[in-house]
Amino acid sequence: MNIPETLRYTATHEWVRQEADGTLAVGITDYAQDNLGELVFVEVPELGRRVAAGDNCAVVESVKAASDVYAPVAGEVAAVNAALADTPSKVNQDPYGTWLFRLRPAAGADLGRLMDAAAYRASLGTA
Repeated sequence: MNIPETLRYTATHEWVRQEADGTLAVGITDYAQDNLGELVFVEVPELGRRVAAGDNCAVVESVKAASDVYAPVAGEVAAVNAALADTPSKVNQDPYGTWLFRLRPAAGADLGRLMDAAAYRASLGTA
């Protein structure tokens, strides 16, 4: 299972990457997409929406199930990947190259509370 060292992770299987502009790209992990199966629908949050850490703000739906995607930290939705409306399977093909939304983190948002790759692997029992 692919778990890039350069990303941060949540217990609910989101990955987080800090971008050069200070926003945080958020997607679902390889583990999550593998368990869901082929994605057939992605609902991204509304641009400009303010979220608290842990808020459900997107939905991914597969032939097996629908699953909420949670905000890893508090912030404002700065961008959404609208292309996923037409091609949700991109998440299956490249889960770490396909972000769902980007957050502009709120003041004091703590990325340090997110797991690094080793901690995420350990949480999956694959360490």
